[in-house]
Amino acid sequence: MPFSANAPHAPHAHHGPRYLPIAEHGLIGDLRSVALVGSDGTIDWYCCPSFDDPSVFAAILDAERGGRFELAASVPSRTKQFYFPDTNVLITRFFTEDGVGEVQDFMPVAGDGPGDEGRHRLIRRVVCVRGTVPFRVLVAPRFDYGAAAHTLRTLDGLVMFESTGRSLALTSTVALECDSLDARADFKLGEGESAVFALDQVDGRVSPRGCAHAEAEHQFNATVAYWRRWLHQSRYRGRWREMVHRSALTLKLLTYAPTGAIVAAPTTSLPEQLGGERNWDYRYVWVRDAAFAVYALLRLGFSGEAEAFMRFLTTHISPGSNDGTGPLQIMYGIDGRADLPERVLPHLEGHQGSAPVRVGNAAVGQLQLDIYGALIDSIYLYDKWAQPIPSGQWDDVCHLVTWVCDNWDQPDEGVWETRGGRKNFLYSRLMCWVAIERAIRLATHRGLPADHRRWREARDAIYRRIMDRGWSERRNAFVQYEGGDVLDASLLMMPLAKFIAPTDPKWLSTLDALTEDLVSDSLVYRYDPQASPDGLRGDEGTFSICSFWYVEALVRAGRVDEARLAFEKMLTYANHLGLYAEEIGRTGEQQGNFPQAFTHLALISAAFNLDRALG
Repeated sequence: MPFSANAPHAPHAHHGPRYLPIAEHGLIGDLRSVALVGSDGTIDWYCCPSFDDPSVFAAILDAERGGRFELAASVPSRTKQFYFPDTNVLITRFFTEDGVGEVQDFMPVAGDGPGDEGRHRLIRRVVCVRGTVPFRVLVAPRFDYGAAAHTLRTLDGLVMFESTGRSLALTSTVALECDSLDARADFKLGEGESAVFALDQVDGRVSPRGCAHAEAEHQFNATVAYWRRWLHQSRYRGRWREMVHRSALTLKLLTYAPTGAIVAAPTTSLPEQLGGERNWDYRYVWVRDAAFAVYALLRLGFSGEAEAFMRFLTTHISPGSNDGTGPLQIMYGIDGRADLPERVLPHLEGHQGSAPVRVGNAAVGQLQLDIYGALIDSIYLYDKWAQPIPSGQWDDVCHLVTWVCDNWDQPDEGVWETRGGRKNFLYSRLMCWVAIERAIRLATHRGLPADHRRWREARDAIYRRIMDRGWSERRNAFVQYEGGDVLDASLLMMPLAKFIAPTDPKWLSTLDALTEDLVSDSLVYRYDPQASPDGLRGDEGTFSICSFWYVEALVRAGRVDEARLAFEKMLTYANHLGLYAEEIGRTGEQQGNFPQAFTHLALISAAFNLDRALG
């Protein structure tokens, strides 16, 4: 019988809690998509074959209807997860009374045999390393976010899960029992014995094939070698290298190799507050987030990812006029598509009951002026640290800067994508200044043609506007928007963007005010939604990119001991694998989409600058 999205219960019992906390997950991927693997051995999030395709496992968003791939010891056990050193191969260990077993989860980055191009494969290898361990496996896909029916059939030793427009082939070295929907097995391994499960996406170009022990071993070694070769390019030799490199490996997992796109996060609708409505789809390319990621990767010596993103910009994004939202949208699909309609999936209950579950993102239509500064700054740094940009890209930069000169004084929705109406946000002005200032630097350095007089006049006008209208005498600080008294953590970028000297008295008093209003044990809130309504109900946690910006601002202000303590505290909020979501809740829990590029790129930048200050 085909699975119905309206079925009240899944046709199997899940052992353990209905929902693992967001932080109880690791990440594997193949530079096209990712899977989240829980510390209990369950894959509860996987979209195939690409980041923004509909899910086939989404139990993290609905424990009954979402679908899952369980693989765990079938007796009481303690578990621990770690990454195979310097790779994105994840190992989950099960400690039982009679032995120790482990599940090695990985996705080969690229096929290395004939006909492997386009193959998307998820491999789960189980090994008993001590004694004996009984295991259970359950493969229960639910296609199209749990909304589409599927059938199951066996074919030449494979289990085929087939739905409209999507088919998966499961191979196993242990005998599987199948019903009309799912495949399962119970098996016992002795010391040194292993079992292999491989899940392939199959279509007209890629045919299913088995994955025996020898092939699994070969693909494991090839995947380990790939990640180690990639990480070997890092030039970072400073303190906290393991955390910095884990953040770099995570950012790499968020890149989409076919186009060079970088997604903001690989998940959708993980709540910023349990029971709240702040649930968004982040599986797209935010111009701002991707540009900041390019900066962080360039800092470490990874120029290939920066080059690929520049190619994404020139190949897939052409500046035009978008009905009042500027020549660029704030985000695009991983293939460059501009249309990302937002809709709610009412049949999914949401993580721990936190509906709504959304796909698509309506913020695509917002005006956010800061993206031009983030983008042009990354182009400037790419030209400086990697290789000179081509003439065609300079023409695009000139087009963007001309538009910024004409439009920097418009109200907009701002960096935090508020849905409470447009305001004259200071951060938007700041990054417009950055856009023009970096373009002037680039033109001067390279001798490129530019309207220097017009650009300088606009740059200076923005500077004076910020210093005049962005300053509050009452707060003795720069504020969120003109005419207001509300503080905003995005202002921490003022010295980081070289707009103001980090020891300027006006900046130091702003830093003190931000510390008093928005900082809690080194953790930084974006703003106070009660004082500055953002059009949404509920509260949110501290915003981790802001916490790392705070570290950098302290470093640049010469408060290095404070910065180091704040940084070390932030490291304690990472999960067991060194991964971060978007926010941190009141009791230290991870909140929001996971893992978040914003957080990891900011960790890299903060570590780099703090390490340099410490000498």
